[in-house]
Amino acid sequence: MACTTILVGREASYDGSTMIARNEDSGSGSFSPKKFIVVEPKDQGETYTSVLSHVTIPLPKNPLRYTCMPNAVAGEGIWGAAGVNSENVSMTATETITSNERVLSGDPLVVYKKAEDGEEEQIGGIGEEDLVTLVLPYIHSAREGVLRLGELLEQYGTYEMNGIAFSDSEEIWWLETIGGHHFIARRVPDNAYVMMPNQLGIDYFDFEDAFGKQEEYICSKDLKEFIRKKIIWIFALKTKSKRLGETGLIQESASAPHSDADHVITAQEPGIWQDILTEIPSVSKGKMRSLPRNPMTFPGVYARN
Repeated sequence: MACTTILVGREASYDGSTMIARNEDSGSGSFSPKKFIVVEPKDQGETYTSVLSHVTIPLPKNPLRYTCMPNAVAGEGIWGAAGVNSENVSMTATETITSNERVLSGDPLVVYKKAEDGEEEQIGGIGEEDLVTLVLPYIHSAREGVLRLGELLEQYGTYEMNGIAFSDSEEIWWLETIGGHHFIARRVPDNAYVMMPNQLGIDYFDFEDAFGKQEEYICSKDLKEFIRKKIIWIFALKTKSKRLGETGLIQESASAPHSDADHVITAQEPGIWQDILTEIPSVSKGKMRSLPRNPMTFPGVYARN
């Protein structure tokens, strides 16, 4: 099984626990050794500087003790991967996902560029190298994880597309980046589990909740305005439908690359269904029921009877 995230709601697990897990792969012909460490508050520091993007970020005071699984070989930064803090909040970062040219034209990735040919250095945003270190020591719930990371994305941006999971004893949240500074997040239903491959997976989004009580959905503060100003006019030209809701805009603009990345998504589907049938035999025996298409949370989401 290649890089894949599994999320299990508390009513979908046998003992009532929430569970998040991720398999981390390496590129063809390479291997990235990891190690397990415990980071004490006194060792967290007051600022953080990314090795890859060179961005420097001030850190909050009073960090929590936490575990992580950084790279065992120095040179490319920490890459904390996953961990649990002393408040029993877990985080896994990241599942590489996709976007498309339409979204990225309105909100480009914040990519590092070194100084050359008379041009000044361009500091990059944050990415997989940085996320666990920047977020996990400062959150007391899964929901706080979404809010903390969301603020960092809005302020510093990101140079890549990622999916990130947070869990505590009560709930699981899944966050996906959209473009350089935007994100959407969805609470995993308690009676569901998710098997998430390398693709943007949230294909239904409730703006009313996200800009209201935020019980099940959270997003960037200006996401509605971003869609209206940067994305919607393109769909006015390309869609034959006279009625296109904002949920549809999220699904079409963010999850359909319409480029070479389409092959990434297409290639993932057979594998993820094979994982479901292999790892959870009751699915193939008809003891699990698929959640309805609308609102479907993610590909490969199932609820227990």
